[in-house]
Amino acid sequence: MKLIEIIKNDIYRYYGKNKLNIKDKITMDKELKFIISYRKANYYRNNKLKKYFYILKHKRFSKKCACQLPYTLTIGKGFYIGHLSGIIINPKVIFGDNVNVAQGVTIGQENRGKRKGTPVIGNEVWIGANAVVVGKIKIGNNVLIAPNSYVNFDVPDNSIVIGNPGKIINKDNATEDYAIGDVDEWHK
Repeated sequence: MKLIEIIKNDIYRYYGKNKLNIKDKITMDKELKFIISYRKANYYRNNKLKKYFYILKHKRFSKKCACQLPYTLTIGKGFYIGHLSGIIINPKVIFGDNVNVAQGVTIGQENRGKRKGTPVIGNEVWIGANAVVVGKIKIGNNVLIAPNSYVNFDVPDNSIVIGNPGKIINKDNATEDYAIGDVDEWHK
């Protein structure tokens, strides 16, 4: 997928199909600027000429925003950050499409034991403020992780996780009205 298409998917998650031009949309949200900074650094990381410019620019932006969104991450289309502040994500985490991440979220690795490694996060996932998701686990599709939850176990599709330790509640449409702006709907 071309960089402009990837960025358009992220913009859609913030603004939908309104009539603002792309320049206006980018200047409106610091969170969207940060995601676009990540997208450019990730996209050009194998380009000898543009690599260092975009990676350095993204690292400066990361420091300024107090967020760690490494350019080596794998993030699907339509990524959304609610508020920039204190987000820490391990570089080996894999995200699906239409994922929302709130402030204070930590997504990291476990260093030993049966869950040694990092999470794989599915599509249509909403991760609430100050949630912690760690270990070699799989978060299914259509999952809502409530604020302040601690998740170090696999979560099936169509679930809500709440609490510390986290408890799973099965629910169809778990992210309804939370993970809004499905980029697949935009392309129809």
